[in-house]
Amino acid sequence: MPKLKTHSGAKKRFNLTKTGKVKRAHAFKSHILTKKDTKRGRRLRSTTYADVTNVESIKKMIPYK
Repeated sequence: MPKLKTHSGAKKRFNLTKTGKVKRAHAFKSHILTKKDTKRGRRLRSTTYADVTNVESIKKMIPYK
């Protein structure tokens, strides 16, 4: 089989854990942080896992990670 190309956007946004889960960052954490509550900002800092419905397509986009 030929080599697969990694999706450039996906490789910057997702990581795989040892167990195969897809790690991701929260959205809405880039700007206008003064309007947002500090509690909300702290919550957005933490990482989380991608939903199981999206995992299959994400893994296809990052085949060598």
